[in-house]
Amino acid sequence: MEKRKGARSIKDIPPDILEQLNRGEIETANLTEWLAVDQKLLLENLLQQSNRIEYLKPLLKKIDDLKKQTVNTVNEAIGTGLLDQLTKNNDHEFIEKLSIHQSDLVRCWASYIIGRNNTLSLRERFQKIQHFASDQHFGVREICWMAVRPDIAKNLSESISVLSEWAIHENQYIRRFASESTRPRGVWCEHITELKQNPGLGLNILEPLRSDKSRYVQDSVGNWLNDASKSQPEFVIEICDEWLRESGTKETQYIIKKALRTIRK
Repeated sequence: MEKRKGARSIKDIPPDILEQLNRGEIETANLTEWLAVDQKLLLENLLQQSNRIEYLKPLLKKIDDLKKQTVNTVNEAIGTGLLDQLTKNNDHEFIEKLSIHQSDLVRCWASYIIGRNNTLSLRERFQKIQHFASDQHFGVREICWMAVRPDIAKNLSESISVLSEWAIHENQYIRRFASESTRPRGVWCEHITELKQNPGLGLNILEPLRSDKSRYVQDSVGNWLNDASKSQPEFVIEICDEWLRESGTKETQYIIKKALRTIRK
């Protein structure tokens, strides 16, 4: 099937496409569609289709109790709310179905079910979240690292030990996850104070990526160092100088330009 391009604005999304998105029958084609999906309606349709409508009321209450409803906060509320319901009802079968659902937003919810499951060890969660980290859909890849980031921050040493192995993975999406999930300041998430103060802790992840061939990975590494430059500029300058001396590839040069953009405005 030919990949859809998607509308440029929400008002231009054809009604039949929006209906299919809200029924979970197709993936979103771009960020515009991703933002347009009515997650509460999608949730209701999903639970109706799956004969689990009894989960809906507590999940809607969890959404209504949010101080601020954004795409990301609602996404997280549904994912963690589903985790509560599936745990309470010992509904392991449903988790598997959500993890491979045709709707990218449903798979985003599933990543929270895995990432926030405290009955799993951190390594077990990383092992299971890798499925989402390598997803072909941008939304799932960007949400899944948010699902485990709170525990990355709390268990930084163990997390870096695991993710330094991901940094040499053959899949660019998994390498990107290693960098993006540990950014000192991150996007749409809490900062990791320990990495802001001591960014050198992340070098086991960054070093293997300093000349990565993937622009997707390069952007993340450059942004990681740019985050660090806002609190530890001397460290970032030193690392960039070292990388230039040892690896003057065009990929490294691109990363360094991104890394130093705040310092050298």
